[in-house]
Amino acid sequence: MRALIQRVSEASVTVEGEVVGEIGQGLLVLICAMQGDGEPQADKLAAKIAKLRIFQDDAGKMNKSVRDTGGSVLVVSQFTLAADTRSGNRPGFSTAAAPAEGERLYEYFADRIASEGLPTAKGRFGADMKVRLLNDGPVTIWMDTDS
Repeated sequence: MRALIQRVSEASVTVEGEVVGEIGQGLLVLICAMQGDGEPQADKLAAKIAKLRIFQDDAGKMNKSVRDTGGSVLVVSQFTLAADTRSGNRPGFSTAAAPAEGERLYEYFADRIASEGLPTAKGRFGADMKVRLLNDGPVTIWMDTDS
């Protein structure tokens, strides 16, 4: 699985003019299931993100996790993280999981984040989503379970 994690002061997802998910301080996690991914990859990624120390402590060092700060997580599906740009000018997405499997793993991943004790909001899989965020730092981290 691939994830792009952004430390945010706030974030929200709107679908057809309706806010379907929003958080205050925490993490926006853009997530993509790749072909061959399953629950083990989602479990590993969720556990790592919950413990990722990218929030500042009293000394100004990134020593706290989203859990330590009482923050929330907004999970948004984004198959374009599977983009292959090695050839030509149009990205290919053939390495992304099939839509049904991608949705299943997206929901599973969001449930795993919530099971880590983190308040969790979600976007809507497959929808045309408008994502708003106030990146804090900015801090943006790329994670891939294949790496």
